[in-house]
Amino acid sequence: MKQLFIVIALVYAMLFRGGTALAFSLLDPNSWPPALNPHNWPFDLFPVPEVATNPNGGVTYGMLLAFLFKDQQNQITSILAPDVNNDTVLGFGGTMRYFAYPSEDTQWYALAGAQEKIARIVDLNYATGRTRETWYSLEGRLYFERDPTDRFFGFGNDSPESGDSNYTTEQVYVRGKLGWNLTNAFQLALVARPRYLRVLKGAFTNIPQTTELYPNAKGIGGGSEIYGEARATYDTRDSVDIPRQGSLAMLYWGTAQRVLFSSFSYNRFGLDVHHYWTLSPRLTFAAHGYLQYMPSGNEAPFWARGRLGGEPSFLYDQETLRGFGAGRFNDNNLSVANFELRTRVLELTLMNTPGILELAPFFEAGRVFHSMSANPLESLHPVGGIGFRGIAEPFVVGFVDVGWGGEGAAVFAGINYPF
Repeated sequence: MKQLFIVIALVYAMLFRGGTALAFSLLDPNSWPPALNPHNWPFDLFPVPEVATNPNGGVTYGMLLAFLFKDQQNQITSILAPDVNNDTVLGFGGTMRYFAYPSEDTQWYALAGAQEKIARIVDLNYATGRTRETWYSLEGRLYFERDPTDRFFGFGNDSPESGDSNYTTEQVYVRGKLGWNLTNAFQLALVARPRYLRVLKGAFTNIPQTTELYPNAKGIGGGSEIYGEARATYDTRDSVDIPRQGSLAMLYWGTAQRVLFSSFSYNRFGLDVHHYWTLSPRLTFAAHGYLQYMPSGNEAPFWARGRLGGEPSFLYDQETLRGFGAGRFNDNNLSVANFELRTRVLELTLMNTPGILELAPFFEAGRVFHSMSANPLESLHPVGGIGFRGIAEPFVVGFVDVGWGGEGAAVFAGINYPF
């Protein structure tokens, strides 16, 4: 389910300039009645027009109201962001979002939304110990979705665009992570994710249904799994949310087995690496690499294999390649590298909210492959593009990223950095 929290600072710069709220009047707000003066409100209000495209879906347009609550140091402590919108495929709908930032160490959010046609989402997440100052870190997530825009093009790095098919992912899972912080930088963690998933008819009538075009794909009827994972992480980044220097390296091994009440048996292991260089006060070079192997991949359902394409990096669930839609390439094994130059071009304070406008040209390339003996650096799919980001330090990043790949352009909008 795509997020439509469009770059807050950019839109705000268009609607509010020099203390004048153009959304209400061209007059000085300080001349208005106190109750109508935005400077006197206990929050900052950002009316955000939504215009977003999804390579796997339709065009969405609507309006989001972002209420930003801040502490005495003028830092954002929470965001309430309801919206109403209309999607050219999914119809009328909306989402209620609440993001809480009690501290850099503890954060949580809750959101729920629906569209007229099929789409539903409920997402609850809580994380503490994010900065690893204590001996443990804890994260819990409850997630339900019914996403009718998912695509499957068949297996392989050369799966043709003509093999496009559409399906609905209906899934619910509970994910828990318990980390043991041996030092401030080094953590060992266990992850458990029991999941129930079904593959249903998608929302698009102009392309084939996955269940009809690929009736023999393993997992086409869905399944259940109890997935367990062990991780070792080394993290020297200067910030969890808006890093400008340091490194993150994570090695993981995970498994789901029929003898442990899963519908399928498979193993996977991988390496996820990030590094950030501060080249100047305004320039940060960010690099990311990911490599995944699935030795028993032929036994895994298609929705559990390596998925390459889309905006955010979610390890095996999805890896970033912004010239293509989510999950454009699918197979047992996966490799990808992402690079971007995050350039702070403007810093300003609007309606008492400090913000940073960032431009980020990026280049990335990746592939999927079936055999573990294949070269992960051959036959890569290159992508180039530009990112537009609005930053409210120390926690919040909103973005619009535009990428160009071998099948045209793709536009993504949401919150948080892609990696």
